[in-house]
Amino acid sequence: MEHKLIIDAHCHLDIMKGLDAAIKNSKDNGVVKILTNGLEPQSNRKALEYAERFSNVEACLGIYPPDQLKEECDEMGREWKDFDIDKEIAWIKKQTFLAIGEIGMDFVGEFDQDAQEKLFRKMIQLGKEMGKPIIIHSRKAEKRVIEILEEEKAQKVVLHCFHGKKKLVEKIKGKNWFVTIPTNVVRSDQIQELVKIIDINHMFCETDSPFLSPFKGKSNEPSFVIEAYKKIAEIKGMTIEEVENNIYLNYQTLFE
Repeated sequence: MEHKLIIDAHCHLDIMKGLDAAIKNSKDNGVVKILTNGLEPQSNRKALEYAERFSNVEACLGIYPPDQLKEECDEMGREWKDFDIDKEIAWIKKQTFLAIGEIGMDFVGEFDQDAQEKLFRKMIQLGKEMGKPIIIHSRKAEKRVIEILEEEKAQKVVLHCFHGKKKLVEKIKGKNWFVTIPTNVVRSDQIQELVKIIDINHMFCETDSPFLSPFKGKSNEPSFVIEAYKKIAEIKGMTIEEVENNIYLNYQTLFE
């Protein structure tokens, strides 16, 4: 079957190896949209660069919790540079891009959760001010993230790679929010349960490239997002074409 409407709703092209080949693979396999997410100044600028350079790439600009990111830079092959959050927000306001992301909170490790919350609220407000969807990271912080989104009355919400418990999944089910299903759904019982609960009209698929590969021992890339589509089709009892069409309509509803 020829796929024509595939979307990778979340990845990090700036830390991928063999980027040009990966983009060619994505186009050859019908990936019409790749949303590459910024985390801080360097990756935000790379996101804009790639959106200009590649016809199927869209830029998302965000600020990930800086304390957490600083800790993780080495393992991601990223060089850490201190930056002024308010200056970066002011810069983001002047750019043309698709969505605010990646933002959110991360409670893995001993970091300043109050500082993370303050930044998260700032970024939610930025999304509201600019009329942009927000793409949210919530590792081990799912409950607090949902509480803050409710308090801030956030509307255009995408929960990236959500791993909250079933009770939290049921809570977000009644909201007009979206979740992204990562490619490692092929071997994750928890994410497969999420697929069963969430309506197809509130889903996207993602690779989180170069992470969360569906193939053990192989770095992830946008063309592999089709594996998430296949698994959703299997679980939902739908054809892949039906999943593609539904998710493409979701994209048009939220982003266009």
